Amino acid sequence: MIEIRTERLVLRGWRDSDLAPWAAMNADPQVREFLGPPLTAEESAASARRFQADLDAKGYGFWAVEVRDTGEFVGFVGLDDVDEGMPLTGVEVGWRLARPAWGHGYATEGAHAALRHGFDDLGLPEIVAITAAGNVRSQAVMRRLGMTTDSGEDFDDPEVESGPLRRSVLYRRRADS
Repeated sequence: MIEIRTERLVLRGWRDSDLAPWAAMNADPQVREFLGPPLTAEESAASARRFQADLDAKGYGFWAVEVRDTGEFVGFVGLDDVDEGMPLTGVEVGWRLARPAWGHGYATEGAHAALRHGFDDLGLPEIVAITAAGNVRSQAVMRRLGMTTDSGEDFDDPEVESGPLRRSVLYRRRADS
């Protein structure tokens, strides 16, 4: 099992002890603001199992994130294959953190580590990031990661019903940038 350590974080496999705080995050409407409706505890547990299965099978996925100094679970950061049916293919970097972990730079720090793993260890030529057009906080993280966007590549997410979450923006970073 791959574990990635940064100055303040540990990106690691999922534990049973992560399930309750993960479910609480996914029940928080502010955390889910750009993702869709809140999830039940069962839906959250199922997603954590899928994330761990990806980590086991591929050597990358969405790692559970804990703060090194406290051992507190604060969310996930990682790499995932772009969903089928999207107007692009590749591997994307993503994150989701509990509200108390917002504003500390954890998303940027963890995503930098995930990008390094993707480029240096997996040999990926490019990594993308996708978010709802209104999610300016995530777009700011994408810019801090050195990712760039071209508004001509923005698209309507085919998995999202009409509404404010449908329009998506695409950011990219090449390994050589």
